[in-house]
Amino acid sequence: MKTWIKTTLAVAGLLGAGAVAHAQVVAPATKASVHQRRWQAAIDAFAAEDRAHAPEPGGVLFVGSSSIRLWTSLQSQFKDVPVVQRGFGGSRLLDCTEHVKELVVPYRPRLVVLYAGDNDLAEGRSPQDVVASLRTFVEGVRSALPATRIAYVSIKPSPLRAALMPRVREANELARAYLAGDPQLAYVDVFTAMLDPQGQPRRELFQPDALHLNAQGYALWQAALSSVVK
Repeated sequence: MKTWIKTTLAVAGLLGAGAVAHAQVVAPATKASVHQRRWQAAIDAFAAEDRAHAPEPGGVLFVGSSSIRLWTSLQSQFKDVPVVQRGFGGSRLLDCTEHVKELVVPYRPRLVVLYAGDNDLAEGRSPQDVVASLRTFVEGVRSALPATRIAYVSIKPSPLRAALMPRVREANELARAYLAGDPQLAYVDVFTAMLDPQGQPRRELFQPDALHLNAQGYALWQAALSSVVK
């Protein structure tokens, strides 16, 4: 009996160790697959829209988070430009980077206008992390579409996220420095114009949620982008 108990415990121990080892191997893959599926519905919706109405190559692609997705007047505000709108709400710059092949490459745009980074900081990523993602995004686009220009819209100062202002400023300055000096890259500063005389976010530019832009806010963005989007 004692021998049987010892053998059973030994087998259980081996199985437990095997289970732990298996978990260590499988867990990262499972986590990665869940992360990839997070935006699959949005990516599939874009693909379905493209099948129904395929955009012509050589347009201006707006991509990024909800500030792009909710820009309902985008087409009318840039009516003389062939615009493709591919924003997916809640996304991070990290997500845009990981989906360059689906979000950018198929459209072969002459210009990509990118807004993201806001949600990265809100989720705890550092300004350095954000700009590292920006760099990877640029490199990903250039590897497939070397002639495509990229304009990065600075992270906006949202009243809801006023506590993040120091990190927003740092991320924006790092992005500005990275993009400077390259004629194919542009930094579009909307941050400065969205501050009041006290250096705080202008609430009149935002919806009641104090996070997303209203018509006045988008008019400001359109003016800031007018010299870039051609």
